[in-house]
Amino acid sequence: MKIVSLALVASLALVGAADAATPPLKITQRIAGPDGPWDYANFDPAHHRLYVAHGAMITAIDVDTGKVTPSLLPAQKAHIALPLPGGDEILVTNGSSNTAVLANAMTGAVRATIPTGVSPDAALIEPTTGLALVMNGHGGDITLIDLKAGQAVGAIPVGGTLEFGAADGQGRVFVNIEDTGEIAVIDMAARKVTAHWKLDGCEEPSGLAYAASSKVLISACANGVAKAVSAADGKIVSTLKIGPKPDAAFFDPARNLAYIPSGGDGTLSVIAVRSATDVAVVGKITTQPGSKTGTIDPTTGKVYLPSAKYDAPAKPGGKPVQQPGTFAVLVLDR
Repeated sequence: MKIVSLALVASLALVGAADAATPPLKITQRIAGPDGPWDYANFDPAHHRLYVAHGAMITAIDVDTGKVTPSLLPAQKAHIALPLPGGDEILVTNGSSNTAVLANAMTGAVRATIPTGVSPDAALIEPTTGLALVMNGHGGDITLIDLKAGQAVGAIPVGGTLEFGAADGQGRVFVNIEDTGEIAVIDMAARKVTAHWKLDGCEEPSGLAYAASSKVLISACANGVAKAVSAADGKIVSTLKIGPKPDAAFFDPARNLAYIPSGGDGTLSVIAVRSATDVAVVGKITTQPGSKTGTIDPTTGKVYLPSAKYDAPAKPGGKPVQQPGTFAVLVLDR
């Protein structure tokens, strides 16, 4: 299967020694799983497990053996299953019940169920405080969770429809605001928003990746572009052409590459982050239409993309219909 274009190979040869030393990715495996909708995928480096927020369940995959646990625990419109430091527990957000759950990563046993704001979606761990931050998509605020106590300890009002967030490790958190096309900047010490950075030309920003080495944010936009933004002052470094309808962005610090999967055209954009002012798309890899989220194993550099095949909508303007038995996680390796 030839899925890497000659243009990608050529572009990788032009982007400098670090980039040229990284061979292009290709699909090497498809791990079948249960049918149904999905949202974010996350990799647990401690146990080499992949978690997929799979609507009514959390699916776990042992990437070394390929063993699939179709329903590690039940969920209510799950958006994320986030491995906590050490890998012993996961944090699950339930969009339809307005809760977050702390559960054992291996057994699925629930330790705590925590009320959140309206439509909890993405979540992250903020390193300087150790708190989990849950982005309440329709609530316009962020629920703060003490992971040891297993309870909410406050909320930060932001406004708008919140999508993914990223922490810089120095007490700031950045959050995409979908309906206004902005990044909100949050000071965790003060627990308040300190700035709103406008993403001109970006429609419905969703995925957000942070390259700590260059202090650059990469925000994925529904209209087929991504914005590289300076985390120092919010200035747009570059506008990157990607595929339409992405829903995630993630960064590989070992190789200084960011990835954005786009469900609209079934591509994975590969972005080289060479410095604070030099960020560029170095190629696109063909994946599968509808594959719009994903994650990376930071050690091996393998990329994991949930996917499925679809039939045309039953009615004009409707949603495509997932073909039974086609859900699989695409594994991309070098």
